[in-house]
Amino acid sequence: MFAPVYLDHNATTPVDPAVREAMLPYLSGQYGNASSRHEYGRAARRAIDEARSKVAAVVGAHASEVVFASGGSEANNLLIKGAAACLKPGLVAVSAIEHPCVIRPAEQLRKRGWTLQKLAVDGDGRVDAENFQALIAEQPPRIVSVMLANNETGVLQDIETLAALARTAGACFHSDAVQAVGKLPVDFRRLNAAGVHALTLSAHKIGGPKGAAALILDKRLDVEPLIAGGGHERGLRSGTENVAAIVGFGVACELAAARLAATAAHLLALRGRVECGLLGQGATLFGQAAERLPNTIYFAFPELDGETLVGQLDRAGYAVASGAACSSASPEPSHVLQAMGVAPGLARGAVRVSLGGANTVAEVDGFLATLQGTVRRLQGLTAMAV
Repeated sequence: MFAPVYLDHNATTPVDPAVREAMLPYLSGQYGNASSRHEYGRAARRAIDEARSKVAAVVGAHASEVVFASGGSEANNLLIKGAAACLKPGLVAVSAIEHPCVIRPAEQLRKRGWTLQKLAVDGDGRVDAENFQALIAEQPPRIVSVMLANNETGVLQDIETLAALARTAGACFHSDAVQAVGKLPVDFRRLNAAGVHALTLSAHKIGGPKGAAALILDKRLDVEPLIAGGGHERGLRSGTENVAAIVGFGVACELAAARLAATAAHLLALRGRVECGLLGQGATLFGQAAERLPNTIYFAFPELDGETLVGQLDRAGYAVASGAACSSASPEPSHVLQAMGVAPGLARGAVRVSLGGANTVAEVDGFLATLQGTVRRLQGLTAMAV
């Protein structure tokens, strides 16, 4: 019997069985508050400390640099708004292809006297280092945020080069690494040496639970908390810790690190198979010439609506996306594709396939066969309407 196939891992991933097992005790007998002084609380604190070390290890950071949050959106807001609160208003620069949870808080800073500059990208979605250098020479930014890997296209940025340029201006440099961790090596020590002050990670992108994330933060950077209260997380994020989710996050990071090489090779092979099939069917691939995540394919067929195609594939048993999950309610073409200069008509046809470690060749081949039949049927309907 045919089972539905999940091809939307950039939106979220299934919780790994080992992660679930590690979390279960903290949803039942081990229910202590990590701030309590008795044994129940001490056990919870030990679990958080162990998880903190595992999260730090996956990106080569120190445990003291890990600040837990409820999600990637909160972590990004904490850095952008929190760093801005400790600085004199000036220029904040973010790439034009950032996730909304970076762009929106940067836009909100305008109310505090800040100026926002969205860094342009080329046709493959890469920030141009020469243009960035020119911007720095004209008006040095105080805060810069450029994502390591784009959630829609999978395109990677040269973070080390950009951070080194930003360092000449004395800017705080942050990178949203949510999509990169678990798919490619990420080394905070190396990035930090280049000028990166903070990275954002999220549990549910790597087989962990929703509701846990981390800001990897250079301790020399002053950040004002978004949430004040009992002084949790070195005073940077107050609130009783979600022990079960944090424990799951730690185990997910441990597994991601152990499986990285094998997972990346498997995903890259599947991605090549999907792309070959798509090109054979006449699809346009976005960001194809750039270095990308091994699991992400973003494509469109001329004259076909992406939402319609996604709906048809869903009914056929294949879960894909028409863009970022957090922006799926917007009728506008992807802001990422618009920034890349993609024509609006083609951008509205965009569909994202994001593979996971458990996906198989048979699933990929089944998807391509179903896609071909679906596209032909929709193109026939379009021709009849014309």
